Amino acid sequence: MANAAVRSSALFGGHGRAIVSAMSERLIDIVAVPDHPGTARWQAVTPPGLVAGTAGLRPIIPFEHGLLLPGPVAQPGAAELSLYVEPPWRRRGIGSRLLEAAVAHAARQRLVAEVAAGSAGEEFCVRHGFRHTGSGSHELLTYCDVHHAWLGELIDVEHPGYRLSHWTGDLSGATRVEELLRRPSSPGNAVLSAAQADGDLVAYALAAVGAAPRRRARQYGPAVLTAHRGRRLGLWVNAALIQRLREIHPHIDEIETRTVEDDPGLLALRQHLGFRQLRRTRLYELALP
Repeated sequence: MANAAVRSSALFGGHGRAIVSAMSERLIDIVAVPDHPGTARWQAVTPPGLVAGTAGLRPIIPFEHGLLLPGPVAQPGAAELSLYVEPPWRRRGIGSRLLEAAVAHAARQRLVAEVAAGSAGEEFCVRHGFRHTGSGSHELLTYCDVHHAWLGELIDVEHPGYRLSHWTGDLSGATRVEELLRRPSSPGNAVLSAAQADGDLVAYALAAVGAAPRRRARQYGPAVLTAHRGRRLGLWVNAALIQRLREIHPHIDEIETRTVEDDPGLLALRQHLGFRQLRRTRLYELALP
């Protein structure tokens, strides 16, 4: 990426405020940095070495939007974009340059971005030609709030005709949950808890863990086939996942998940398990030539 001249005159507010002195014709570099395999990440670095903004791309995990029925953002050729610019450095073209780096890396793909409703991020998406495709909310579970004995009771409840199974490994290359269950378990960044009936997958919950030392995992599901709903299978596999994830990745302290706006039943299940709402979000998509 070419360097861009940036003029800066801003200050941080709040506790421990620090003044960002006026900068004349200083260069800010967009630098690719290593991340977890399969992802790409960039930083906007100021001459003193401060990070003014970041951007990242990761493949869309196709298990978030429904069991065996990929949703609109789970189609092939999509990547999830994350982009953030520190407030004192906004409106100086840094976000646009970070987006340029991501677009160049993801040529011929679709970029999907999830931003807080009414935020500067949403304004940025609209300004750069992203299309609004949906809304939802994010919920967070912290392990310090989990009653582990109660969680164990949920897992121990019998579900006649169903068998609980687990899998661990990497998600690379898989587009269906059944593919994961056919693989042998191995060390990796994903944990899956699933319910099966007569050997067929009927419910699952899955969590993905980022590169250490990140302490927050991302959960997908629970999802239950329509014919098997009303039997608390979603609660069963989600409770099992919460327990199993901490056993496999003891450094994880939190689990974040997303609920679409038209699924109150799933939201109630997560609240029952102790998830609390973090923020309301909107989904945007940019189709690349």
